[in-house]
Amino acid sequence: MEPTVRRRRLGSELRRLREAKGLTLEDVEAEAPVLKESKVSRVETARIGVKPADLDALLDLYGVGTDEEDEEGAAKRALLHSLAKTGARRGWWQTYRDVISPTYADLISLEDSATSLRSYQTVLIPGLLQTAAYARATMTALQMTSTVEHVDGLVQVRRARQAVLTRPSPPELWAIIHEAALRPRIKDAPSVMRDQLQHLMDQAELPHVSLQVLPLDAPPHPGLSGPYTIIGFPENDLDVVLVEHLTSALYVEDTAEVSRYGSAFERLRAAALPFDASADLIAKLKDSL
Repeated sequence: MEPTVRRRRLGSELRRLREAKGLTLEDVEAEAPVLKESKVSRVETARIGVKPADLDALLDLYGVGTDEEDEEGAAKRALLHSLAKTGARRGWWQTYRDVISPTYADLISLEDSATSLRSYQTVLIPGLLQTAAYARATMTALQMTSTVEHVDGLVQVRRARQAVLTRPSPPELWAIIHEAALRPRIKDAPSVMRDQLQHLMDQAELPHVSLQVLPLDAPPHPGLSGPYTIIGFPENDLDVVLVEHLTSALYVEDTAEVSRYGSAFERLRAAALPFDASADLIAKLKDSL
């Protein structure tokens, strides 16, 4: 199984803590024989997960949270245990491992445990707000050489993902969509885009969904660099940003960088149309089809 974004972060943090103590892998094994050198190496490189007891042994050795008065250390310890727990999670999406990439599986896993999602999209409707017909049309165009069966699988995954918005205690979704994403025409099937725009308006009625449109005539803004999604958790240090491209995707986990994306999103919210004006524009575009 491919390492998850959480497991990679855990491994890199454990390696940083070990090196900060001036310890080699051999030193770790000498200090704690139960932690074999090869095992610690595989944890640090995210090839395997780590059991809670083994993680505690490592953190004790590194002096993280061993002092009852060390609140920062205790918080770090809790954070790393959270990374270990979520990094090992398996869900319904594992059934589709032959259809989706490891990066996509990571996204679904993160969405499943998130408390907030902030998405800025420039040319596509956010995946969680897509109709099946729109998803099929856009995926067919993006995948280019994929078979009908492969696209069918991707559409099934997309629809299954959307259940996160209708479950008890769903995440708060704030979507900012550039007006350009609302204007494409689906050849020979104008009803696809019309139904998609109606679906956006319906979803915006949900109490946990906020939808704004960034108009074509908006002044220069941070969104010019491209679309992204901020996946938020109760522990702010766990927030992740997903930046997607045609053939790859990047997860940004550095706290300072994630904060910059958050600041950019605030500027985008200010530049976008208010909720009522956004709904009016979507309705106008739908009626024009």
